[in-house]
Amino acid sequence: MNAISLDATDCRILAVLQHEGRISNLDLAERISLSPSACLRRLRLLEEQGVIERYRACLNREVLGFELEAFVQVSMRNDQENWHERFAAAVRDWPEVVGAFVVTGESHYVLRVLAHNLKHYSDFVLSRLYKAPGVMDIRSNIVLQTLKEDSGVPVELVSGASHTVATAK
Repeated sequence: MNAISLDATDCRILAVLQHEGRISNLDLAERISLSPSACLRRLRLLEEQGVIERYRACLNREVLGFELEAFVQVSMRNDQENWHERFAAAVRDWPEVVGAFVVTGESHYVLRVLAHNLKHYSDFVLSRLYKAPGVMDIRSNIVLQTLKEDSGVPVELVSGASHTVATAK
């Protein structure tokens, strides 16, 4: 792990980019009170250091026809050889699974699943998830309403005069 130092200007750049990823360098520089060349230099350094992993668009799932969202807890049978590797490989092939996490607690995994409707979700669970190697139990939590959703990092918690962040290299 290498340590990098983020100052308040770096944090302001990151905060703006998390909310407006398509902002031009000129507009970004103006927003954070830097010259365009200094802003671009800092931006490239943040990219090179791995602080900025990638740029992407946030899509509206409902407009695209994904009306159902579920968080699914999956418990596995531990008596099968390579149960984790086999399940992880299966999860990577399922487009409905948009998030997959190994967790502590009663289950082994939590999956975030998007489906067009209840039939699509039911088909996914019955024809793929239940048939995955080692699956013992599935508990679905259908999302009724989203109160907060932000895939960003709370940059305001790292801001200050200077903040050192450990990065993997």
